[in-house]
Amino acid sequence: MTQTSHRVVEITAPGGPEVLQVRSRDVPVPKPGEVLIAVAAAGVNRPDVLQRMGRYPVPPGASDLPGLEVAGTIAALGAGVTQWKKGDRVCALTPGGGYAEHCIAPASSCLPVPKGLDFVQAASLPETYFTVWSNVFDRGALKPGETFLVQGGSSGIGVAAIQMVHALGHRVFATAGTPEKCAACEKLGAERAINYRTEDFVEVVKSLTKGKGVDVILDMVAGDYVPREMKALADDGRIVLIAFLGGSKATLDFNEILRRRLVLTGSTLRPRSVEFKAAIAQALREKVWPLLEAGTMKPVIHATFPLAEAAKAHAMLEAGEHIGKIVLTVAS
Repeated sequence: MTQTSHRVVEITAPGGPEVLQVRSRDVPVPKPGEVLIAVAAAGVNRPDVLQRMGRYPVPPGASDLPGLEVAGTIAALGAGVTQWKKGDRVCALTPGGGYAEHCIAPASSCLPVPKGLDFVQAASLPETYFTVWSNVFDRGALKPGETFLVQGGSSGIGVAAIQMVHALGHRVFATAGTPEKCAACEKLGAERAINYRTEDFVEVVKSLTKGKGVDVILDMVAGDYVPREMKALADDGRIVLIAFLGGSKATLDFNEILRRRLVLTGSTLRPRSVEFKAAIAQALREKVWPLLEAGTMKPVIHATFPLAEAAKAHAMLEAGEHIGKIVLTVAS
């Protein structure tokens, strides 16, 4: 008998982690071009926290449930889907709805679970890997021979960025807030991890690059970090903003931008088109998935929680003590 209802985690009201509550809903039905995934695991990301707080609007047509990445098996196909079949093991970037036993995803935003990885590991990949590829290599246009700095190197985004950029042959630097986190960043491939509490990342980066600076910075902090990052950039360097944990405003010296041909850009992934995300998925499958399957890169899982304990997962994420990803597990 086909399952018609399933457990989900709802945001019952804007607020703290306690507003995440398990409820029952009808299993969604995939539309043309979509698949229904029986979820085995779902990644937990900072946009989920912002959505829970009422600070991250849900795109039109997307599920109101949190959760932007899942892994599991395909349970049903929408009309026109030919690249997948029922039972395929996939991980997927979703527009929402991942905190549930079943989740809808565009077929083109799915990727096969890399050989050698389990569902928990696979669920930690899509949101971070799509974000890193899109912002570092597409928007940031990191080229062979160029250097890279990621702020927040021990975060889910950070550990993915360090490994991916290092594996593709670049010098990588990272910032983190404790000696333990700095050591983890260096173990993952950062040439030097900079403790932002005790060191000036501008001075360290300039020293390590013989005064030149780095070519691309991936920044989740923004605020007063941005003018400092401009000083840490090489001429023609690029800063790519993907969040503003340090504030949404900064005072900038535009003379420096003009004189040194600097680029300050940014993006958010969730509202982008299905076609845009499909192009990223294809690039990841060609260039990054082989590295995962070869063991050159590997997911970093800090902790897992059952779906019903999503509130605990959010509390851990907000405490900021994690290294890598936090994942929810869904009992089969």
